[in-house]
Amino acid sequence: MSAANPVSTGLKTDAEFDFVIVGGGTAGCLLANRLSADPNVSVLMIEAGGSDRRFWINVPVGYLYNMGNPAVDWCYKTEADPGLNGRSLSYPRGKVLGGCSSINGMIYMRGQASDYDGWRQMGNEGWGWDDVLPYFKKSENHFDGESDLHGGGGEWNVAQQRLQWEILEAFADACEQAGIPKIPDFNTGDNEGVSYFQVNQKDGLRWNTAKAFLRPAMKRSNLTVWTHTQTERVLLEGRQARALVVHPRGGEKKTVGARREIILSAGSIGSPQILELSGIGDGERLRALGVDVAHDLPGVGENLSDHLQIRAAFKVSGVKTLNSVSASLAGRAKMALDFGLLRRGALTMAPSQLGVFCKSDESRASANLQYHVQPLSLDAFGEPLHSFDAFTASVCNLRPESRGSVHVRSADFRDAPAIAPNYLSAPADRKVAADALRLTRGIVAQQALSKYHPEEFRPGPDIDLDEDLATAAGDISTTIFHPVGTCKMGQDQRAVVDSHLRVHGLTGLRVVDASVMPAITSGNTNSPTLMIAERAADLITQAWKT
Repeated sequence: MSAANPVSTGLKTDAEFDFVIVGGGTAGCLLANRLSADPNVSVLMIEAGGSDRRFWINVPVGYLYNMGNPAVDWCYKTEADPGLNGRSLSYPRGKVLGGCSSINGMIYMRGQASDYDGWRQMGNEGWGWDDVLPYFKKSENHFDGESDLHGGGGEWNVAQQRLQWEILEAFADACEQAGIPKIPDFNTGDNEGVSYFQVNQKDGLRWNTAKAFLRPAMKRSNLTVWTHTQTERVLLEGRQARALVVHPRGGEKKTVGARREIILSAGSIGSPQILELSGIGDGERLRALGVDVAHDLPGVGENLSDHLQIRAAFKVSGVKTLNSVSASLAGRAKMALDFGLLRRGALTMAPSQLGVFCKSDESRASANLQYHVQPLSLDAFGEPLHSFDAFTASVCNLRPESRGSVHVRSADFRDAPAIAPNYLSAPADRKVAADALRLTRGIVAQQALSKYHPEEFRPGPDIDLDEDLATAAGDISTTIFHPVGTCKMGQDQRAVVDSHLRVHGLTGLRVVDASVMPAITSGNTNSPTLMIAERAADLITQAWKT
């Protein structure tokens, strides 16, 4: 790639770079690393949040203190959701270097081969399983080393968990008794089975994308990183994206020019928000808000898909869970010593430790449910653990039909957008929710758990009819933090970007983050987002080769 001459533009800019990346999260950190590897180009990465060098980001269990903390989380709220019986949910999104990889559950999950083959069948060439597997491997440093399915020398560390709970072992045995096999690895293309999640940690500490990709790249003189700087909008000259208007904290707004490309990596909430504030979106909607329409693109902000986790919970006796262990001074002291001396134990916990992938009914071609099983129970993240021993068997529909939206409320960039997930709005999703709760009861009823006398208290054993179970699911469910699809890739009328992630109808503007997924993957979405950025880096590099 050779250096480009500055664009010929009438726009007055305060600074110019070859590439400008908006968002210092999962995708942005990798892109900053890969694009700045060419010393002949200049790269700017803009992040609204600050440094990730914080104690509770480093300590894995710190997600409990990071979600809902405005220093590192946008602290969004959803609209009141009819499918959740009118409830509004907290909607954490990282506002810090590393983005959601700095505050998430650290679970390394690719999804199923059929997810990506489905993307390709939708007309997105180059995104099938065989196409994307090399990009997963490229950045991966797997604890078992290089193999046909895993990478051994990349920056993205994948580790085994450093803890064990008797109740989780029993739950795994119960799954096996219920016909769900134990497997060693969820990341082979077919994840049906029960196993412990692999995690993005290193030596018992969180491993985020800022550590993995950004920090090494910041030693390069051609990479500039601005933190505490919020992006307002993209400036177009005709159909060409030329510059950005940004607002440094405590300073005057700036206009930053891009000689080659602007890349939005602000996530499934931030990227459609910036596009709409730039006048790129549904023209009728934008005009009603007083936003000048620059490019009518009706799919912007539509197609929001998320995994809704139904948090079924069971009291137990005769076995310790985190509820009782953390309640005593001795228990807390042991947890601190285990972590301080050995980097093991409860403080290294991801939010969920044991995973299960299975079918809600046998008509399914592949697993359509995912369990996140936890040796604890609480009313909601951020609230105290219950005073009794219990475990939670959260289950989510991996391929929900319900679709929501993310749209700006006004022309003011400081206003949080309206997030409307529309959970359980599709009748098929309500049926899967009921089936999932029945399946959970079937697993818990197995012999392996009987000695602990599990007693269902969420949603409650008396609820049994399909519609009653679906309604109860609306009461006890929450997001599992996987919003995708709001700038979907494709060629249909609702598509926002093409298979090279270029915004339809414009030049010099791409979107590279989870918002481009045309359909949600079958599992946690952080590492698929990293794969998208890895492939996008190749696409961008190839496009500018001379």
